[in-house]
Amino acid sequence: MTKSIVANNKPAAVQLEKGKEYYYCSCGRSSNQPFCDGSHKGTGFSPISFIAAASGEAWLCACKQTKNPPYCDGSHRQIRDDQVGKELD
Repeated sequence: MTKSIVANNKPAAVQLEKGKEYYYCSCGRSSNQPFCDGSHKGTGFSPISFIAAASGEAWLCACKQTKNPPYCDGSHRQIRDDQVGKELD
């Protein structure tokens, strides 16, 4: 299994619709961040499905280091600009 790629060192602000199912990219390879586009195939990663509890803005993790996926927990504050687009050691 490979490591996830840091898609960004800032969270992604998205609009969610209550009751709708979404698929969060856990690998960091999707070109549709923070959502899955199937780029994980062959990596050992799978998207994380979740149903929005409320409609409105939500902050989803783009650094892929959150302890509360798909939501941002502030882990991105530890990611430098030069680490974006790379796997973390």
